Amino acid sequence: MPGSLREQVASPLASASDQMLADRAADGDLRAFEVLVRRYGPLMRVYATRVLGSNDETDDVVQEAFITAWQQLGTLEDGSAVKSWLMRIVSRKSIDRVRARRQHVNIDDADVPAPDEHAPHVLAETESQTEALARVLATLPEDQRRCWTLRELAEYSYGDIAAELGLPLSTVRGLLARARKTLLREMEEWR
Repeated sequence: MPGSLREQVASPLASASDQMLADRAADGDLRAFEVLVRRYGPLMRVYATRVLGSNDETDDVVQEAFITAWQQLGTLEDGSAVKSWLMRIVSRKSIDRVRARRQHVNIDDADVPAPDEHAPHVLAETESQTEALARVLATLPEDQRRCWTLRELAEYSYGDIAAELGLPLSTVRGLLARARKTLLREMEEWR
């Protein structure tokens, strides 16, 4: 014979149908709802764990589902369908939890910062430096400017520059030396 009064009262409910338990719980019978929780809680836990991918949030989701079920039991038309109704609730709660995770992606993880050479201040400085170099090059004598441009920008060898401009190799060396000296002096502030 069962020892406590609670066990005697709970035992008839444990074997009751879903229809009867849902109807009684809808009328405010907490013990009937407890039987539904014990009956379907483990199944709801397994389902929530599969949707969530871990046990970390399972208990919270199942608890939220039961709270919603308790609050909305009066809207359940067919008490015999309480199992599928509870599963729909836990399914929605689980999916909502997964969606909530996606909304909180750290933007620092998703958005890679631009390289330093593309920073606005670096681009502005580079453009200013290029303009200053163009001004200094414009002041050089034409032969110096052509020698420097072929050597530094087109990467010609001394011999190729001499052949291109029809100048002796020693003249090319002298023109390049004077052009570099002028550029170093005029571009001192950019060093």
